Amino acid sequence: MTTAVLVGPDADGLGDALGAVGVAVTRVADVVTRPDLEEAGIVDADLLVVTDLEQATTIPIATDLNGDVRVVVYDRAALPEFVSAQTDLAVDPELLGPEAVAEALVED
Repeated sequence: MTTAVLVGPDADGLGDALGAVGVAVTRVADVVTRPDLEEAGIVDADLLVVTDLEQATTIPIATDLNGDVRVVVYDRAALPEFVSAQTDLAVDPELLGPEAVAEALVED
């Protein structure tokens, strides 16, 4: 089973779409710290999904804890340069709906 840690408010419903295709999603909505990510299961997670780029600092923390985690950003804001090399996929919700993104993530 694919597992994901979702960081952010998820107003566009990507977490629900991931759940609908069989991904076990753990949500962390508040300001996220390293212990929060560890408690949410990032060490063993397949995906880190960031839905609010104000939480972009979670990306290097997560990749430090789990070098194999795939990082997905699903937000309308521009991806900060300091995390671009650690991000596997960045999608604007205006361009691709949550169901299509979820299906693509489980097909890979």
